[in-house]
Amino acid sequence: MRPIALPANGVPRFYLGGPAIAALRGDPAPAPGTRVPEDWIASTSEVLEEPGLGLSRLPDGRLLRDAIAADPVAWLGADHHARFGDSPALLVKLLDAGERLPVHAHPDAAYAGAHLGSRFGKTEAWIVVGGSGVVAAGWREDVAPAKLARWVADQDVAAMLAALHEVEVRAGDALFVPAGVPHAIGAGLLIAELQEPSDMSVLLEWEPQGVAEHDATLGLGWELALRAVGTAAADPAAWLARGAVHGAAADAPASERANLLPAAADGFFRAERLRATAAADPRAGAEIDTTIAGFAVLVVLDGGGTLSGPAAEAFALGRGDTVVVPHAAGPLRLDGAIDLLVCRPPDPAAVTNVNDGRVR
Repeated sequence: MRPIALPANGVPRFYLGGPAIAALRGDPAPAPGTRVPEDWIASTSEVLEEPGLGLSRLPDGRLLRDAIAADPVAWLGADHHARFGDSPALLVKLLDAGERLPVHAHPDAAYAGAHLGSRFGKTEAWIVVGGSGVVAAGWREDVAPAKLARWVADQDVAAMLAALHEVEVRAGDALFVPAGVPHAIGAGLLIAELQEPSDMSVLLEWEPQGVAEHDATLGLGWELALRAVGTAAADPAAWLARGAVHGAAADAPASERANLLPAAADGFFRAERLRATAAADPRAGAEIDTTIAGFAVLVVLDGGGTLSGPAAEAFALGRGDTVVVPHAAGPLRLDGAIDLLVCRPPDPAAVTNVNDGRVR
């Protein structure tokens, strides 16, 4: 067991995007008008109603899903396996918003279990790794269900957007978005998205995108689909972390390790940003812990370095690399001048009720 670099895993969607992902990875720029705006990393999940699409393959050609199923404890750890079985309980994406995404919301696990046959809902978090722009999330005021239904029936997009909070974001910011919260990601943002491992969206705004109304409701019809959408006011300020790692600011320390998401996210996923330097720097202060232990998905944002541990030779990392780290590979030490995201599954201890809908 050792870290494994993963090839790109582009997933076509109905919206524009793809160039920013190619630029991060150092790949040739795609043609204008490309609609491959997502790269699913270390994915054992499939695009809804498209079997096989979205699943990650290892360099030897095996599906990651099959490799984990063959030895789940080595891949995921005993505690995780006891709580979540063979599922990593995590999906990580790179998302390049080449245009504004439609207003939509995702079911929570209880709803998904009752109506969609899924163990997981789709709570998610966005970590902005490139660009700047505006996201919309959470109603400013309570919205009466009848009013929401009317907006949807009339496709009154202007009214929906006006009713949502607008938040300006830039690289370094992170936003936790619970299931049920309506939202729309603005154009010009490259985001690393952590989410529960499902592909379920209720598209409140569907007609302008040319999406079939049946698909916009997940095949459930509007009366039932709208029950997945929250109508209470929700302020995204409670879930927003601005520049948790300082990035390139003049007074930024040379090395930092920071949690990017609130404690409320721990039962769904966890994320750290780790910036380390190979050279002495008067700003660095105390040496940071660069250990990576347990199952993790890494996204290298800049620089380069190595992972090394007692059971494996040094493993090289560079800008744009996406890497899956099996539990049995660690603990590993990170060395080098590097900036990366460390994405992890939920903390089993943070999910206290086995009948809470996340696992059935």
